[in-house]
Amino acid sequence: MKEWKGKLGEKEYIVCKLTLEHLDSILRLQHEVLRTMENDNFLSPLTIEEFKDSIASNLMIGAFVDNELIAFRGLALPPVDEQHLGYDIDLSLEQLEKVVYQEITNVHPNYRGFGLQKKLGVIVMELLDASPYTHVCATVAPFNIASLKDKLSQGMVIGALKKKYGGMLRYVFYKKIHEDRNSGEKFLEIPMDAIEKQQQLIADGWIGTTILQKENDWYVIYEEKGTYI
Repeated sequence: MKEWKGKLGEKEYIVCKLTLEHLDSILRLQHEVLRTMENDNFLSPLTIEEFKDSIASNLMIGAFVDNELIAFRGLALPPVDEQHLGYDIDLSLEQLEKVVYQEITNVHPNYRGFGLQKKLGVIVMELLDASPYTHVCATVAPFNIASLKDKLSQGMVIGALKKKYGGMLRYVFYKKIHEDRNSGEKFLEIPMDAIEKQQQLIADGWIGTTILQKENDWYVIYEEKGTYI
């Protein structure tokens, strides 16, 4: 089984694909992360069955220190139904079966601050580069700054802003896995709390590509969609 290695300070960690043998550790870590979150609207926890599906599809990786699971990142093959994120970014029905979701990332509170979420993201994208999937999608709550930066650092862009998961407002991110995007020529800075303005820009064909902070306020940079090569 392929492994990836690195260091968190003085401690070495190992990353590998997770199996059903790790399920109890995954559930314990998710519980610990939920217990320590300041805003539980930022994370939509997975069920046991959803974890099993991700593991069975060979789409979940975990980081270990001294044989203890300290972080995991999962992908998922979503059912093709009316809630599919592909519809939110205007994909056709035929394209939906080649969409994979970045489903969830959990990092133990004791190991935050080392950029582990980003490190796991690099590995996930490496796996996707060799996959048959054409698009990767994800959702992030507005003002969940760490997760917004994480998705943008992977080259994902905001393609929708709408209520998902029973009415919770979410950005819908996506990336074309095997194509590179040329930047647009026009850019706008929109306050992150200006929801309707962002939704109108997206409806007009703009995408969100960056976030920035000015004093105590956060802004999303929108640009024209550009072209893919």
